[in-house]
Amino acid sequence: MTVEAIHNVQDLLDMLDSLFREEGQWWDTFYSDRGKGIPFFVNAPDENLVQYFQDQHIKAGRVLELGCGAGRNAFYMTEQGCTVDAVDISQEAVNWGMERAKANNKQVNFLCKNIFDLTIEPESYDFIYDCGCFHHILPHRRITYLDMLNRGLKPGGHFGLVCFALGGMGADMTDWEVYRQRSLKGGLGYTEEKIKAIFRDFEVIQFRRMRKIEQPDSLFGESFLWTALFRKNK
Repeated sequence: MTVEAIHNVQDLLDMLDSLFREEGQWWDTFYSDRGKGIPFFVNAPDENLVQYFQDQHIKAGRVLELGCGAGRNAFYMTEQGCTVDAVDISQEAVNWGMERAKANNKQVNFLCKNIFDLTIEPESYDFIYDCGCFHHILPHRRITYLDMLNRGLKPGGHFGLVCFALGGMGADMTDWEVYRQRSLKGGLGYTEEKIKAIFRDFEVIQFRRMRKIEQPDSLFGESFLWTALFRKNK
């Protein structure tokens, strides 16, 4: 039986979590129909991610991917010589990724977990990448998210982000309104200023809109998304 009492910050975070739906089951349903015309169901890496490697901002190393889906970005990073831990809350997505990995002889360590339940060794990753997870995170969990980045990244390590831009796909809501409505309305939209304020302790390496890539193509891109590359201060 859950004791409904708040004694510390973790109790407060858990209470706020409980006001919203369980995400895992929803995403399992979402990924169960692989034939849907969902843009990111293609097996192609993000165009900005490819650029990071081509420009040598990111090199071979240990990577954590948050919200990996069926593994399209994880596979690309393994091809660049990276060791990749790829995490998603959906078992359906992870199963699909493992099937793709087996069919294409790719080595990715897939994990089905809530990212906030991960056990991360301090300063263990050279690069943490998030395409499409952050805009589904509740505002109070940004605190935990930032703690995870600061704990997991090596000094000088990089963090890559792809998320909804306000005025594009994302919902136009204040943080407080999320709790009034008990909904993220499919994912929050962010302004450049708000993202930079949230990640103000990181150095901005690049910040731009993702390039639109018409499919089929070897790359993925949608212009309603921000792309950002940050570096952890040493």
